Amino acid sequence: MSERKPTAVVLGGSLAGLLAARALASTGARVTVVERDALPSGPEPRKGLPQARHVHQLWSGGARALEELLPGAQDALRAAGVNRVPVTTDMVVLSAHGWYRRWPESAFMLPAGRDLLDRVVRDLVLADDTIELLDRTEALGVTGTGQAVTGVRVRGDGAERTLDADLVVDATGRGSRAAHWLMELGLPEPARREVDSGLTYASRLFRAPEGAARKGFPVVSIEPGQRGSGSGRGGVLLPVEDGKWLVTLIGGRADDPPATGAEFLRYAREELRHPLIGELLTHAGPLTGVTVTRTTANRRFFHERSPRWPERFVVLGDALCALNPVYGHGMSVAAQSAVALRDAVLRQGGPGAPGLARRAQRAVGRTVRAAWDLAIGADVFYPGATQTGPTVRDRLVSAYVGRLLLTATGNGRVARRVTDVTSLEAGAQVLLAPRMLLAAAVGPLRPPLSGPPMTTAERKAAGLL
Repeated sequence: MSERKPTAVVLGGSLAGLLAARALASTGARVTVVERDALPSGPEPRKGLPQARHVHQLWSGGARALEELLPGAQDALRAAGVNRVPVTTDMVVLSAHGWYRRWPESAFMLPAGRDLLDRVVRDLVLADDTIELLDRTEALGVTGTGQAVTGVRVRGDGAERTLDADLVVDATGRGSRAAHWLMELGLPEPARREVDSGLTYASRLFRAPEGAARKGFPVVSIEPGQRGSGSGRGGVLLPVEDGKWLVTLIGGRADDPPATGAEFLRYAREELRHPLIGELLTHAGPLTGVTVTRTTANRRFFHERSPRWPERFVVLGDALCALNPVYGHGMSVAAQSAVALRDAVLRQGGPGAPGLARRAQRAVGRTVRAAWDLAIGADVFYPGATQTGPTVRDRLVSAYVGRLLLTATGNGRVARRVTDVTSLEAGAQVLLAPRMLLAAAVGPLRPPLSGPPMTTAERKAAGLL
């Protein structure tokens, strides 16, 4: 007789849940993915992912984690039309400290429409016959005690039942009820922190001008500033698949986000710190209406600090740490967290091994630190931000990171280290190396750029010349 395979249930069928399922299947478990929505068969929108209309990209740290979990995933994305953008070589970025130079490649990103990214990952994950999808099925709560979770209660097709499991993973996103479920088991309320910058996003898809639709047109970003006049106003133009531009405009708490096409173009031309995005859109053709989102708060549960934690239960993805989408780290953190989960299961000996849940939760918690610090280190200082802080640490980190970002505008070595961290290729500790401290003290080695570093060919391609 064959030995029983361990079982796992993953709650949530978005990217974080699918990658967690793949991670667990690679350890020998049979996995059931429970998803409330009906998942589409193609690159189509779904109800439970309203933020999908805004800019998305996988930073190289996340792309490498994705490839580790799903060999061939990057090739599949490229075959679907996703371009590889070298950072900062193919980027035109105005930071709060000035224009960045287009330094030689130090990292990369994979920008795409979220529906396409999800479809490619979903197809690769569900090709594994040890992973079963139960969509149109709602998770009602976990079963077990404060010592160990034994399964999850679900409702689908009007009937309730219990799925027993050696491990339950909550990847249900911002709407997670994990904290409530834990307290129902008699466990203490988990520590949490929330920082809401008050930023609002408005996004629209465009057909790029014919000359700019080819591979290699740069990402254009006017980053919002946390202080001063027009705080929070910014925008990103992301060349995505099929010769399209996905554009997200950002507004602060006091701004009215553009909700119509005419307002969208005016805001891009007149309200940002530089009109470049608006100028580019003058020659692009709109393909969709404007989508507005106000759900941009950062929220983190510190489950790894809990004095008591049940066996057989792990929380990851946005259910653990939801980040302001402006920094583009959510998907990359999810991929790295899934790798951390897989490695913890393999080290511990299987999904139901004693002590696994605590170790896995701590490992997953470590994967979110850099992205969390980067997000709140900026967002906590927006005027009117709702927060628990800023703390003394926030102020010190913000001051030092600001100095590094200024230095990066005119120092290629510092720019490379900063992009190592922002792309999640390295942890924030690399920014504290003695060489970096000295460089920050010295400041930029080159004078500031007077305007956007676009080439003549790029301007012609976009219709600006």
